[in-house]
Amino acid sequence: MRRLEEIIIPNLEARPEKDCYWWDGRWYTCADMMELVKNCEAALKSSGFARGQRLVVMLRNCPLIPALSLAVWRLGGVFCPLNEKAGLESLTGTLDLIKPFAVIAEHDIPELSRLWPFITCGLDDKTLPEFTGRVQPEEPGDYAIIFATSGTTGLPKAVPLTHNNLISNCEAVSEMIPSISSDDVLLTVLPNFHSFGYTVTIILPLTLGGRLAIAPSFLPPAATIRALTEAKVDVMFVVPAILSFLLMNVEKGKLAPEVLSRVRIICTGGDKLNPNLHKLSLKLLGRDIMEGYGLTETSPVICVNHDCETQVTGSIGPVIPGYEYRIRTREGQDVEDTPEKEGVLWVRGPSVTPGYLHAPEITAERFDSEGWFNTGDYVKVDAQGYVYILDRVTDIIIVGGFNVYPQEVEKVLAEHPAVHAAVVVGVPHEINGEIPKAYVQLNDGAEANDREIIKFAKEHLAHFKVPRSVEFVKEFPLSGTGKILRRVLRERVKG
Repeated sequence: MRRLEEIIIPNLEARPEKDCYWWDGRWYTCADMMELVKNCEAALKSSGFARGQRLVVMLRNCPLIPALSLAVWRLGGVFCPLNEKAGLESLTGTLDLIKPFAVIAEHDIPELSRLWPFITCGLDDKTLPEFTGRVQPEEPGDYAIIFATSGTTGLPKAVPLTHNNLISNCEAVSEMIPSISSDDVLLTVLPNFHSFGYTVTIILPLTLGGRLAIAPSFLPPAATIRALTEAKVDVMFVVPAILSFLLMNVEKGKLAPEVLSRVRIICTGGDKLNPNLHKLSLKLLGRDIMEGYGLTETSPVICVNHDCETQVTGSIGPVIPGYEYRIRTREGQDVEDTPEKEGVLWVRGPSVTPGYLHAPEITAERFDSEGWFNTGDYVKVDAQGYVYILDRVTDIIIVGGFNVYPQEVEKVLAEHPAVHAAVVVGVPHEINGEIPKAYVQLNDGAEANDREIIKFAKEHLAHFKVPRSVEFVKEFPLSGTGKILRRVLRERVKG
């Protein structure tokens, strides 16, 4: 049975003088990280933390995140990062589900600290203050981490991932992108409470023996730009919203292009990539952007492009090693095996969660009897094995019996010279069931009206795919991870 600390700790101890992480203007060595790990381990042990206990951590990115993770694992426990800004109702429900030994947070939340052992500490702290936790029933299984994730029911939902889940995913990603090495500096700016940020920008470099350039969060962006500049980042995994912001600031002359052009690998995930960003990156940096795809339940990466030379614009790349995949209808039947297939993506492999935490009914909804997991994404796989996300099954708009994939319509709208980005959602309609509505963000200084946008769409799309109405917005509602909240736009339609 493989464990993460048994891979990472030897990496740190073997090269104590090597730089391990950049934080707030300076580099710290592997020996510094080990000292931090030991301090955290001693504090947890004296508090009564033991095997099978869960430690909830609500801190922005900082050296304590990897140190606490390793300390928790060395004691046989489970690390549980949560978003402090998730809202009181969500946090209360998630804590009731996880039943933590203690909660470590940057700020006190009185409504929670009355219910659970609650410890506050700063991002620069070198250890934890003295505290006494509350021993909970031991969580069985080889869980390394538990992520909270959003669901459609409004009830709290949590995804446990085992040590082997995370190790397998890191190994497959490093095999898929072999140009990432132990000499590289990876940017750590994505939220650690999100699987993409935690696995790919913290655990992956640590398992490879690489280096982390840590920024607390993307907003305000000054810390990220400082990390990119001073730490000389080689590899950047980000969500499209972050990349869009950085490229637009380069275009406006507010950010020197050299800050990004020296980054050897830029890869996005977590949301669809605006096709205009490919063109903008080539124009400003002279290189393209790689794209990948994954889910919390898959630790997270399922697909990623190998490199900029072989990546296919619009594709999330091939399925990474270790996965089996099937394409099925929305009703669950296997699609006929042809050179090009289209349908719902199901996967099976060592990176897939064993199931949802204490929720067998939700697990049964997403897994079949043979262990295949329903991603909920409608995809196309071409003859070369490259995967294209057509849409979330729940986002597909059915117009008079015809499927309309919002991402297809959005891609066409983004080709209009005045349009920076577009999001398309379904609007209830008495005759057709649903019709498309577009929310459009214009380029700076550009002008266009709804008639022009609809006329452009009619010239490039079948009639049933054309948005019947257009609403212009200055910005889109975003989640804490930078993902566009389509649900908020759908609710706006309903009034």
